Amino acid sequence: MTGLVVGVDGSPAGAAAARWAAHEAVVRHVPVHLLHSWTTQPLTVPVADQAGSRRRYGQEVLQRTAADLRHRHGDLTLTTELVSATAAQALLDRGTDADLLVLGSRGHGSVASFLLGSIALNVLGLTQCPAVVVRADDSTVEADWGHPGTAERDEIVVGVREPGPAADTLLEFAFTTADAHGVLVRAVTAVPPHCGPCNGEEQRARLQAALTPWQEKFPEVAVVQRVTAGPAAEVLPSFCAHSRLLVVGRRTHPPRGVWKLGPVAHAALRHVACPVAVVPQFPVGGLSA
Repeated sequence: MTGLVVGVDGSPAGAAAARWAAHEAVVRHVPVHLLHSWTTQPLTVPVADQAGSRRRYGQEVLQRTAADLRHRHGDLTLTTELVSATAAQALLDRGTDADLLVLGSRGHGSVASFLLGSIALNVLGLTQCPAVVVRADDSTVEADWGHPGTAERDEIVVGVREPGPAADTLLEFAFTTADAHGVLVRAVTAVPPHCGPCNGEEQRARLQAALTPWQEKFPEVAVVQRVTAGPAAEVLPSFCAHSRLLVVGRRTHPPRGVWKLGPVAHAALRHVACPVAVVPQFPVGGLSA
């Protein structure tokens, strides 16, 4: 299943995620697959416990969301699926061959989503493909990035923890997205506050070396580099005032089934206003989430 897979539940967060995904899919020329788990519905759903009622609610959510997206994007290729598996498991299963998973978030100060928080973090920590978290209160998402305010969001910010080959997956995602939208890439590496001038210059050289192949592959994408002293969890959000997307890496975690997101991803999900992409990587490299 190539394309974008979106978890929806009828909430504003799910709707924002679906609308962001639909616009992204049109730009990338890929399909969107809407997924609803009738066994993992929000606690606020005003339906009885009977399975039939929960299935009907799920079908209504899928139909309503699909109609909204088709109204906004007449050329969108769209499918829907109602599943009995838990939302986390269904998304992880679809993520094995999807281009991107998209989840909704309630807004600033919370990483709780349609997946009720811990399940969303489980998906972010285990998915085999990149996952994007979209806030319900993102006004530019509501306008499909056509809102006048989006003119100021002209960057894809990517955090590169340790420039080198292991960062390639992260940079490929950032450059591909920037190229699709015609915006620049701002590559940021955070170094310890006590880092001396020589070490800082070495990090700048390593960052440039990591970026060069992608600049050659995407010559139309402008690039800005920043090596800044400070904790990565504080440095990255400070560069996101004009970003359309923040991209961070996530180390893969053996053994299978063990997941963990680090302080960088947690800080981004809580405090960054734009959508946040978490990209699985090798055990080293990238800005570990």
